[in-house]
Formats: sequence, C-alpha cells, structure tokens
Amino acid sequence: MSILARIKKWTLGLSLVLAGPMLAFADAKPTVAAAADLKFALEEVNTQFKADTGKEIRLVFGSSGNFFRQISEGAPFQMYLSADEGYVQQLNAAGKTVDEGALYALGRIVLMVPHNSTLKADVQLKDLQAALADGRIKKFAIANPEHAPYGLRAEEALKHAGLWDAVKDKLVLGENVVQAAQFATSGNAQGGIIAYSLALAPDVSKLGEFALIPAEWHEPLRQRMVLLKGADETTQAFYRYIQAPTARNVMRKYGFVLPNEEKAQ
Repeated sequence: MSILARIKKWTLGLSLVLAGPMLAFADAKPTVAAAADLKFALEEVNTQFKADTGKEIRLVFGSSGNFFRQISEGAPFQMYLSADEGYVQQLNAAGKTVDEGALYALGRIVLMVPHNSTLKADVQLKDLQAALADGRIKKFAIANPEHAPYGLRAEEALKHAGLWDAVKDKLVLGENVVQAAQFATSGNAQGGIIAYSLALAPDVSKLGEFALIPAEWHEPLRQRMVLLKGADETTQAFYRYIQAPTARNVMRKYGFVLPNEEKAQ
C-alpha cells in the first residue's frame, strides 16, 4: 500500500473517530466512551467479548477530557475508560458514577517518526534536540495537552528533556492521541509523541519507527474505568470482562502495564 493510500486510510479512520460522539446513539447498543489510546486494543477486546458472551457494546473513542465534559453535561454513555484517573474521580465526586471505578492500565508514551524522516527515534531524544537546533524540525505532533492526557504527558517529557521552549512553536496538536499519531506518521510532520499502544498496532508501526520514552520523565498515565449510573447488564459484563485474563492479555500485548504488574514499568 502506498504512503498516500495509508494516509487516506488513516484519515478515514480518524473521521470515524471524530464522528463517533455524534453517531454513538444511533442504535440500541450500550455506548462506551474510551480514551483514544485504547482504539486498537479495545477493539480487539470487544471482538473477543462478543465471541465469548454473544453480547455487543458500541465503542466511541476520543480525548478523555472531552468525554469528561460530555458526561458532566449529561451525555448518555454507560461506561467511561479514561486515560487520566482524575477525570473518573471528579465524576464520582459529582455523583455521575456507580462507584470510584477501577484502575485498568498504566500507559506509556513514545517518540514516533515516519519512514524517511530526517529525525531519528532515540530513547533520550538526543536527535530531537539536535534537529531543533539545526532546523530539521518544522512540525512536531502531540495531542492537545489541554484535554488529552497523552498530550499533557508529552509536554511533561519534553520539559524534562529541556526541549519544550524550542519545540512549542512547531507543534501541531491532535484533538486526541489518535489524531496526533496520524500527524506523526503522515510525513507532514517530522515526528511526534504518541501512545505506546498505538505505536505497537500493526497499522501504525509499519508507518515508522519509535522509541519508548522513560516513564520517569512524566507523571504516570494511570488509566481508570468506571460504570456510569444507569449502566445496563451488558455494559456491566463488559466492565468485568476487561478485568478478566483474556482482555488483560490483549492489553499487555499493546504495551499497557496492568494493575498489580506495576513493577514491569
């Protein structure tokens, strides 16, 4: 598949992601709002859930902050998987949830560069530092830190590396981390910082190279899920399924650190 065809495929997928909130309630399936970093992992989990239980839920992906706002304003989601547990805690305090939910994963971030980029993917971001100094970086992608947890962690990592002031005027901001990944792999940017779970997905990994950024460079991406009040039995079953071995194996495959396995990070 040509790079142009890959970009078109990404753009179509992105359009569906962004259209999700508008389409979410078009059928009778219970709707689950999920952080964009979960796109590939949770779709795989959902396929297994349907095969194992015969039950169906509808997944909608986007930024955790935007979903938090929508749920606060009464959007009829039945379950919420956030990339930042703080949003779940706020909803619980506001009386929107069944309980305080459960930690389902810890996320990681990577530097992702497309094939033929002038930028090299290295763990310590040394070539990014050099590229900012010598003018090789024209555009660099991250998710919007104002409402996307992965964007905020990218900002923290860049600040830790002492690169924020040099890169901030070159940023292209994705509405969520899926869009940031599309920018980072399209060739229109020299690279970007995206979710490890997306970089491991075959549709993304074949478009470039990545390096795992040290976890200590940013605050932990503690990802929490919760049932919202009124969640039906199918959604409750999906909530339990994510904590069961089949789903945990899928999440592990996509690079997530699982509850009770934090030492692996």
